[in-house]
Amino acid sequence: MRLRHIEVFQAIRQSGSVSGAAQLLHVSQPAVTKVLQHAELQLGFPLFLRVRGKLQPTPEALELEREIAKVSESLKSVRRLAQNLRNNPGRTLRVGATPALALALLPQLMPSWLTRFPQSGCELSTHHTRELVQGLMMRELDVGLTLKQPDHPGLAVRTMTTGALVALAPSGFWAGSQAGVPLPIDALADTPLIGLSTDDPLSALLEHHLAVVEPPPRIRLAVQTYPLARALVEAGAGVAIVDPFTALGADPAATMIRPLAPVLPMTLYALTRIDETPSHPMTALLELVAVQAGELVKQAGGSGRAA
Repeated sequence: MRLRHIEVFQAIRQSGSVSGAAQLLHVSQPAVTKVLQHAELQLGFPLFLRVRGKLQPTPEALELEREIAKVSESLKSVRRLAQNLRNNPGRTLRVGATPALALALLPQLMPSWLTRFPQSGCELSTHHTRELVQGLMMRELDVGLTLKQPDHPGLAVRTMTTGALVALAPSGFWAGSQAGVPLPIDALADTPLIGLSTDDPLSALLEHHLAVVEPPPRIRLAVQTYPLARALVEAGAGVAIVDPFTALGADPAATMIRPLAPVLPMTLYALTRIDETPSHPMTALLELVAVQAGELVKQAGGSGRAA
């Protein structure tokens, strides 16, 4: 089937008639009829039968429809990519980041970047990692920041900094002045713990370490983003294991931060398209991200290493 055959087929399926398809496609009825007949001639079987004045798909057409839907989605992606290539402003750097990183890192470093590049603009957005990958490949983003290393042949992955997860608890949750003192994983036994979504890149690592804790932590709340976990801790709902960037954004009067023992490592990655050389503004932004992220990791009690 040709693309025009597919367009006519879908228009008839949507409208139920040749006349309706002609209106949807802004062509004449004879033109739709001609394309339909040509498609059926090439296929060697009819696509529609007239039943009580309506065109009903044949069993063969219904089988084809599943594959046609895939082709249609691919065409939409092609059109979307073409539009992004046409409309992409040459002086605007489009940066995507997971919610925690967008809130903790980008606001602090953007003033410096804007000062260095007064003629450039920057568009900031928040996405989960799989959306960052899609946005990069569709050229809706120029760079993505995430704690998860994606496996995609079209992406270049650069380490910005490394560090460790920390425990964030309501102020006074542990007796004594223990902020900054390493917290043994065993100390989380029977603790009200705010769980992480199974989609979280560090969820499996945390579950592995908690598996030997007896009695296990009491997880009654689970979240998809670290900022939400932080808000729950601030409200006194329990303890959360989060990245240091999120932890440092919490209210210091209402919370306390403790590194974990053993260390639960985390890495901040920058994602770009592998077939493109980063522009000078992008390179400068990533340098600022690496420095800022490394400083925040150290401040939270980890041993950050900037790229």
